[in-house]
Amino acid sequence: MPDLLPLALDNLLSPIILFFALGFGAAMLRSDLSVPEAFAKAMALYLMLAIGFKGGVELNKQGLDWTVGVILLAGAALSFLIPLIAYTLLRIFTRLGQADAAAVAAHYGSISVVTFVAGSEFLTLMGIGFEGYMVAVMAIMETPAIVTGIWLARRNLNGAGGQAPRRSRPGLLDRDLMREIFLNGSVVILIGAFAIGWITGPKGLDAIAPFVVAPFKGVLCLFLLDMGLVAATRLRGASELTWRLVLFGLAMPVIGASLGLATGWALSLGAGETALLALLAGSASYIAVPASMRLAVPEASPGIYLTLSLAITFPFNLTLGIPLYFSIAAAISSP
Repeated sequence: MPDLLPLALDNLLSPIILFFALGFGAAMLRSDLSVPEAFAKAMALYLMLAIGFKGGVELNKQGLDWTVGVILLAGAALSFLIPLIAYTLLRIFTRLGQADAAAVAAHYGSISVVTFVAGSEFLTLMGIGFEGYMVAVMAIMETPAIVTGIWLARRNLNGAGGQAPRRSRPGLLDRDLMREIFLNGSVVILIGAFAIGWITGPKGLDAIAPFVVAPFKGVLCLFLLDMGLVAATRLRGASELTWRLVLFGLAMPVIGASLGLATGWALSLGAGETALLALLAGSASYIAVPASMRLAVPEASPGIYLTLSLAITFPFNLTLGIPLYFSIAAAISSP
């Protein structure tokens, strides 16, 4: 197993992590530094387009086979399963109500695109390659957790105790809810860009390389600066978080990543693929899932689920989780 401390230090001293720390520190010190919301959304779209397109190009070069199909199914299964574990832990060890527990659980079964991108950059820095189909795994793991979270909420909410009546909440197959899940902007741009990269292949990448390759790391640094600002702002106003919830936000990514590592080992994946699968399983959504939960489970508190995923789990994965998961993946993976 690679020495964890040097890996962690290398990760902490990388530009993307330092820009996140800059934003986090500025917000904690109440600086007036800010990133315009429209620009932040544009950067998010760019990052998802670039990572999706490059992943599609890599799959074009490799080809789609049964092995890739099995890995995609394994990723989807993890996304369905992890919310059940998270929900059970939340109900046993915290005092969260049923709606809040279901909403938080959905976040931890889904994925963080930016965490994936940061992990990809870390592997590149370490000289470790990975297959392009991991972008497809990322895309497919975003939605199943939402379905599981909604099922948990529907199964346990009965309209009592001051909760919204059942008729006021959209059903699991509600048209608006299905649009929110499957036509969410992040899902569309990821899958769409991946498909375009797959269709056009290396020639397509050569045609737009000055747009999707050269500026990528600079845009990622700016985006993580904004993420640091947002995370610190959320943390400063986190009046609903208890120490048990904070502990969950630190422990759940390790539990999810352990399942990802075990899956990568069982499928005989390489170190890069296993590390990224662990990172996906250990990450928590703060883009697609909050939008879906706001529509599907409006009685759940964004102050809990968004703060946990963005202000607790995201910084943990960004600073310590990435080198930890890679260190274990390198030790257990196929050469």
